[in-house]
Amino acid sequence: MSVIVDILASVGMWEAVLRIATPLILGTLGVLLCERVGVLNLGIEGIMAFGAMIGWLTVYSGGDLWAGIAAAAACGAAFGFLHALMTVPLGLSQHVTGLGITLFASSVAYYVFRLAVPTATSPPTIEPFRPLPVPLLADIPFLGPVLFTQTAPTYLALVAVAVLAVVLYRTPLGLAIRMTGENPHAVEAQGIDPILVRIGTIMAGSALMGVAGAFLSLAAFNSFFPTMVQGRGWICIALVVFALWRPGRALLGAVLFAFFDAFQLRLQTAVDGVPYQLFLMLPYLLSILALVVMAQRARVPQALMQPYRRGER
Repeated sequence: MSVIVDILASVGMWEAVLRIATPLILGTLGVLLCERVGVLNLGIEGIMAFGAMIGWLTVYSGGDLWAGIAAAAACGAAFGFLHALMTVPLGLSQHVTGLGITLFASSVAYYVFRLAVPTATSPPTIEPFRPLPVPLLADIPFLGPVLFTQTAPTYLALVAVAVLAVVLYRTPLGLAIRMTGENPHAVEAQGIDPILVRIGTIMAGSALMGVAGAFLSLAAFNSFFPTMVQGRGWICIALVVFALWRPGRALLGAVLFAFFDAFQLRLQTAVDGVPYQLFLMLPYLLSILALVVMAQRARVPQALMQPYRRGER
């Protein structure tokens, strides 16, 4: 019990929670945007991998860190446009298209990486984002080091939660996005093109997925390797259900999963004689339990995964 108390009282533990949560926050917001307009984007895993690669490659080639973030966002939007083109006007299967984009983007990421560094035996490193203490706030006991000594992309992720919440629930654009996911024909009756709303929103959501991947190679680590996403994209898809398609709850879900992950990492070193695989299972088991509880109250967007065809009812 004392070991658990020591872990929970550690500032480093909670710093790690927010750091681990950052790509999950960005990725979950991206999936949430796509699903809010009625499109399931299973391409997130590949988009995050490509975002991690192109962000790292931009910096490795001489660009600055923010140029890497911008490149990842642009490439994510491009893959989002491809997904939207096939699923919205063409009405193809969202499941098959998304999985195809994941396979395609992951393969291209590895291919481009090998073109850039064909002979490297270990991934080349870059200078990543460093913690950016906020003056005065960083000096607050306990909360200061946890919340206000993070890297710039973490602050960006927290701001993105607030911005997306305001856009979705306080602006006409947000109303159009939400209604497109519920009843695109009603949106069309108001003189708004649901196809354009879906395409634009999917591109925006996919851009966030690309930035989520770039965080891994530009802040969490200082290099790129093909397996670095490690299923985070699939976790983001589950977290959207946990969040009930709301940005604030998405933040809570990402932090909850990150807490389980950071906690099990420290338990591995503090507890002897227990196979480490059991600790690796812990965040996923607890997340599944939380997902089952929250899913009982989930209200899925009514037009999710339903192709929209103009003029049909």
